[in-house]
Amino acid sequence: MAARYYDGVTADVQEVMLKITAQELLICRPADSAVVARWPVADMLVLGDSHHEAVPPLALSGSDARLIVEDPAWRAQLVSLVPALKPLALEPVRVAPRLGAYSLAIVALVGLFWSAVEFGTEYAVPLLPYALQARLGETVLDELLADKEICDGRAGLAAINRLANDLAREASYKHEVTVHIVKGGPVNAFTLPGSILIFYSDLIEQAKDSSQVAGVLAHEIGHVVHDHPIKGVVRAYGIELLFKVLTGGYSDILSTFGSGGGALLAMRNGRAFEREADATGVRLLEQGGLRADGVSTFFEQMLEKEPADAATAAGIWSSHPPTRERIEATKRPSSGRPAFSASEWQALRNVCK
Repeated sequence: MAARYYDGVTADVQEVMLKITAQELLICRPADSAVVARWPVADMLVLGDSHHEAVPPLALSGSDARLIVEDPAWRAQLVSLVPALKPLALEPVRVAPRLGAYSLAIVALVGLFWSAVEFGTEYAVPLLPYALQARLGETVLDELLADKEICDGRAGLAAINRLANDLAREASYKHEVTVHIVKGGPVNAFTLPGSILIFYSDLIEQAKDSSQVAGVLAHEIGHVVHDHPIKGVVRAYGIELLFKVLTGGYSDILSTFGSGGGALLAMRNGRAFEREADATGVRLLEQGGLRADGVSTFFEQMLEKEPADAATAAGIWSSHPPTRERIEATKRPSSGRPAFSASEWQALRNVCK
């Protein structure tokens, strides 16, 4: 039988013929049948097995020499003569069934993990001790406000905090809400865990009337009463952990894909949160007998300033729904009493002075 022989000393490869007896394997040159090497049968071994390798090499114990027998039929014949070399001629592993089983296992694992993230976020997260949520929110607040100027007009802060807590009580929310106002821009507001709201003074200054500030505040209260801030933190952490498990935490390509996929899932959840906060904010204003048109008019004002609408342009990568969609969903008549008295609105407009 033909084979390739490596003597373990030089880099040369020799094409050889094999002859086997009861005691030894003779490795010969094909041209003149001269013996190149004699391998005692008792000292021969197989490096690996044909389950996992196309051609596992034969070796001689205590030597770096190697022998490669390419032909499966000849390997099987060699095994029939030397049963100890059985790993040389095992049936190859069928990859497709194993790959299918592994794929199903991964899909099941991802599904189970994702269900745990979804269920835990929706039902278990709100059960986290409120003190823990508050500490997390305070920690983030300290970092965010470290280099910012905080507005401290007492009457203005009292007015916006009064309305925030009125709206929260309208939703039967049992914790105290605290609103902080940061001087300057952007025209924005957001919510932290622990019922902490951040408003930028540019939003208040650029609002056409008090109903717009009340509308934005009601929207943020919607986030508060639905536990969106802590849900968002836990969900983002769960998504990140899932992709780390799938990528092993070290593959650059897979980690990049995982980060993109995780971001996309987080943004999808962000859009759901925004829609829920919009609807809840309008409902709370209406329940309290207050003007509820400020939510849609604020969005209209945003669209006037940026007609391109970044949310629409970003498509699935947007963390917010399209602005036109939000306007249509929150349109209400201008009926109802003002959320702020004239003196409260004036104090709020001067909160940073």
